[in-house]
Amino acid sequence: MSVKIAPSILSADFTRLGEQVQEAIAAGAEYIHVDVMDGHFVPNMTVGPLIVRAIKPLTQKAGVSLSAHLMIEKPELMIPEFAESGADGVTVHVETCPNLHLTIQQIKSLGMQAGVTLNPSTSLDALTEILPFVDLVLVMTVNPGFGGQKYIPTMTDKIRRLRRMLDERQLSHIEIEVDGGISPENAAEVVEAGATILVAGSSVFNKHQRVADNISALRSAALRKS
Repeated sequence: MSVKIAPSILSADFTRLGEQVQEAIAAGAEYIHVDVMDGHFVPNMTVGPLIVRAIKPLTQKAGVSLSAHLMIEKPELMIPEFAESGADGVTVHVETCPNLHLTIQQIKSLGMQAGVTLNPSTSLDALTEILPFVDLVLVMTVNPGFGGQKYIPTMTDKIRRLRRMLDERQLSHIEIEVDGGISPENAAEVVEAGATILVAGSSVFNKHQRVADNISALRSAALRKS
């Protein structure tokens, strides 16, 4: 699989969100990643379906996937709203879904790609029964809740073990997405371990360089041998 870049709007300048989303799309981003937090499952509150609806025309015109990462309790109550707002994919946490198979079925029945997420301390064993039903697995490489955190080094081995698990079960088509502290400094490391989608917030949206330059640096780094 080729490496795909998924800028997270969590770190974008919301006074010019549309402009920054357009910059990311023009720079070749394959996904736009929307982090949704409820202040309960994680200690922060962010955006919801209205933001997805607002930026959908931009992603739709460019043929870029719009993904919602639901870091919320009882995500099944909100999934229909994200579908209606135009999300192309929804990712839910193992930790918030006691009936995970049912929730994944719900996402797919609404015509979206279905992803499942693991917090850093959650074992890969939690995926054993759900893997055949998902399109991607998101490995959190920081503890969710806030942008700008540092990558947890032990997550590289977790990504590598997940890639091995998928290959052994002939599920190599499933994307491995990584989210948290991803930058040009560690992009090659996580890709070499098996990641195929890199979520990046503060390393894409910042005041140091243009969005296009940041995405180019991230992609170039991801393609280098670590």
